[in-house]
Amino acid sequence: MISCTNSTNEQAAILSVMNQQEKDWSTGNIEGFMQGYWQSDSLMFIGKNGIKYGWQTTLDNYKKSYPDKAAMGKLEFEVLNLEVNNNTAYMLGKWSLIRKADNPNGYFTLYWKKIDAKWVITIDHTN
Repeated sequence: MISCTNSTNEQAAILSVMNQQEKDWSTGNIEGFMQGYWQSDSLMFIGKNGIKYGWQTTLDNYKKSYPDKAAMGKLEFEVLNLEVNNNTAYMLGKWSLIRKADNPNGYFTLYWKKIDAKWVITIDHTN
């Protein structure tokens, strides 16, 4: 569970999305996890294979890389920095997967936008 002391309402709303993503991922629900992302062809995901565009492409790549609940494991986020400026936000954090065979982890940078009164990730750079 991610929390932030003295957070603003906007920070709390973003952290709520992250908490839901942790829950969805950890129960094997990739589609639920993806609800935190902007459902647009302009969504940008930067990972080890370069830049990929689009919500559906990101979903397909997650499904390919994590074909079942065992591969997905339990996801935990640690937010290191969250800055909100009107309807945009920048987040830096750490991710880790807890699995039977291993515990991969890394860092992420997320760019958020408030679109139609909902905070969504528009750019995800994860390593």
